[in-house]
Amino acid sequence: MITAAHLRAARALLGLTIDDIASAAGLSSEIVEQAEAGQEHDFDILRLLRNALEEKGIAFLADNSGMEGGIGVRLRHTDQASQDGIRPENLNAANDG
Repeated sequence: MITAAHLRAARALLGLTIDDIASAAGLSSEIVEQAEAGQEHDFDILRLLRNALEEKGIAFLADNSGMEGGIGVRLRHTDQASQDGIRPENLNAANDG
């Protein structure tokens, strides 16, 4: 089950606005705001939000995922991500532009 904190963190990692994720999930901005505030508990809505975020490159981590740190969210490594520019950890004086 994803929580309001998962939704906020995932959207922040992707740099999306509430309108962006609402559009991707086929929901209204108000519903996304409610979900991120912990006021929306409809499983279908949470499923739509999770699917939209996963399609954009988010991985939701369960406590038993084997990852250090427990539950949370992270960006998945995808081929698309490498085509979107230089990742922050690869920035240096030579390619900072």
